[in-house]
Amino acid sequence: MKTLILDYLEATAARLPDKTAFSDADTSMTFAQFAAAARAVGSALSAKVGPRSVVGFYMDKSVATAAGFFGAMYAGCAYSQLNLRHPAVRIRAILDTLACPVVVTDREHGAALEAMDVPYEILYLEDLLKSETDEAALARVRAQMLDVDPLYVNFTSGSTGTPKGVVVCHRSVIDFISCFTEIFGITERDVLANQAPFDFDVSVKDIYSGVMTGAEVAIIPTAYFTNPTKLMDFICEKKSTVLVWAVSALCFLTTMNAIEYRKPEHLRAIMFSGEVMPIKHLLKLQKYLPDVTYVNLYGPTEITCNCTYYVVDRPYEVGEALPIGIPFPNERIILLDENDKEVTQAGGVGELCVSGTALALGYFGDPAKTAQVFIQNPLNKACQETIYRTGDLVRLDEAGNMVYVSRKDFQIKHMGHRIELGEIESHLSAVEGVDRALCIYQHDKGKILAFYTGTVEKNDIVEALKVTLPAYMIPNIFVQVEAMPLTKNGKIDRAALMEIYAARKGKRNG
Repeated sequence: MKTLILDYLEATAARLPDKTAFSDADTSMTFAQFAAAARAVGSALSAKVGPRSVVGFYMDKSVATAAGFFGAMYAGCAYSQLNLRHPAVRIRAILDTLACPVVVTDREHGAALEAMDVPYEILYLEDLLKSETDEAALARVRAQMLDVDPLYVNFTSGSTGTPKGVVVCHRSVIDFISCFTEIFGITERDVLANQAPFDFDVSVKDIYSGVMTGAEVAIIPTAYFTNPTKLMDFICEKKSTVLVWAVSALCFLTTMNAIEYRKPEHLRAIMFSGEVMPIKHLLKLQKYLPDVTYVNLYGPTEITCNCTYYVVDRPYEVGEALPIGIPFPNERIILLDENDKEVTQAGGVGELCVSGTALALGYFGDPAKTAQVFIQNPLNKACQETIYRTGDLVRLDEAGNMVYVSRKDFQIKHMGHRIELGEIESHLSAVEGVDRALCIYQHDKGKILAFYTGTVEKNDIVEALKVTLPAYMIPNIFVQVEAMPLTKNGKIDRAALMEIYAARKGKRNG
């Protein structure tokens, strides 16, 4: 039997029509109102676009934005949220990759989108929400939809300089969120305080957990993450019970001593992902909120949010490694060594690979890149079994839990985002006055170092990169060198570059 995300929305709207579905700082919608709004948007979009198209959304996250996403679903389409903080060049690159027939925006951001001169039809969400519902059109679209149709496309960094669009289908979200909500006991009594931007798949857990269970999704304004007082007031006044946040956002709470200002009395669970949680910050949270359950979640966008979880069962000491835990149900984790042999012994290290229904459909319009990491399981000689190679190295501890070790390649986790250093290098090399460029990530400092040869000054490089890269991808430190040191094999000597940097740093401190 075919089951779509829309079936869950309609079932919850029928069961809890008058309960708040989504809220933000300015407005809210009940489940009945939200479903009606989505059907109105879907009716209008279905007259404009064909099934399995991708609809781009250029606006801030809000209740209306979420309704727009579901409207795209009613039109048989996938949605892709565009990040307002990204430069116009990157927005255009994403839209060109998707070949969006339409881009949905709102009055607040329409002028900025129009200024980009995008060759796609621009529609305003305020107008779409006022559309008449066309039941016949919605029924025709619904009849031909499949649970493996694309639901959303989220973009991550790409090594060639072009962002990669990860395509996730209805079935994958249903499979993961069904397990997620059951394991962590999310029900209609919960209020999920949404932190993550809608282009970041951490938000997928908020949106669809709410729709599936009847929990309220309280959308925190992005601006509140520079104002700890407003942030804590929002969380407390919404009586938030669950935080599914990026690590960097939780570290903002602890760094700014936000919980000392106001304690969220209704909070029962804090789940974090995106990067390694610093133990110092976790201990501070545990000190102020000792009765809260803490969960370490792990997983890249390509496997629909997360593939492992670890319920923190004790205070960890600074320097201890926090496990990423065990697999979610219906997700198989295998660790492969450099020879594609399985690692099973305690203490062994291997690349984490995943199979199961939650795997993404691949990268939008890029079968070559898809084929590199979505591969046949080398341990399965009997039948087709696709696995995703994460590029993350993990080891097994004595208790059978997995512990993150490092990246296998030059992809990094920085400020909660997965970044290909090659993409930064590509844009850096394109700056006038830069001859060669190479980036190195300091994991212990959390800093991106850019080494380059050429005549241009650092400030000019930064200004040029602001045009093509989001802020979190701009290197923290620039080191100009006369020539790139090489290894005996003719490759750039990364160790030698770090020695140059250390020597210069030593002189400045000396």
